[in-house]
Amino acid sequence: MGNVVITGAAHGIGAALAGRFARAGHSIAVLDLDAHAAGGRAKQIEDDGGTALALGCDVTASSECGDAISSVVAAWGGIDILINNAGITHVGLIRDTDADVVRRVVEVNFFGAVHCTQAALPSLLARKGCVVALSSVAGFAPLATRAGYVASKHAVQGFFETLRCEHRSDGLGVTLVCPSFVDTGIGRRALGADGRAAEEEARTGVAHAVSPVEAAEAIFRGVSKRRRIVWVGREARAAWWMTRFAPRIYEHLMARRTLG
Repeated sequence: MGNVVITGAAHGIGAALAGRFARAGHSIAVLDLDAHAAGGRAKQIEDDGGTALALGCDVTASSECGDAISSVVAAWGGIDILINNAGITHVGLIRDTDADVVRRVVEVNFFGAVHCTQAALPSLLARKGCVVALSSVAGFAPLATRAGYVASKHAVQGFFETLRCEHRSDGLGVTLVCPSFVDTGIGRRALGADGRAAEEEARTGVAHAVSPVEAAEAIFRGVSKRRRIVWVGREARAAWWMTRFAPRIYEHLMARRTLG
């Protein structure tokens, strides 16, 4: 089994992924901004008989990402899978949203993935490993009231597709994960248009969002098979086709869900 690094692994999809890969016998490096919560998740894995390492890491700081990746390599000899999961969102119309809010979301969702990937790439290439990036339906489609989130996920999509192209002959796996809506609580922690906590949860208009455990299972299966893209939730693949062949209809349905 291999060594897996997961960012934002203390909560939500990241925590579920840590548990799923640990149950398959992998060693898990739990990276999270909340070092205390990361330690708690690592302890849970170890209590269940797994191997885990907890590291506090602000993915917007390239130096912290480099230090965290170096610590994993020093402890375990290398990295086989890197899962770029850390992310935040916001809610607000473009006309009302401070540019600094958009910048903050892009720093976490996009540059956080860039920082960790560049730090881990030498080890991943040496071991012919796999890098995973959590994109979204928002990586290829509009999402009203979350333009900064959409921009960050479009950037993730383009960056990692290009990474795959550049290393197509090196044995590096690159998997993009595109969930629809997953019940992680990210909407309840959204930034508002002014950068403070949003006064109300970001609307999805989805009655039954995918659970983090369901999402983790789909991602685990996709990564194990080195799939180029993993669709999470039955709406994800449908959204991809609709944005290409019926974009006006998609915009209408999406706006009705998110704007009311």
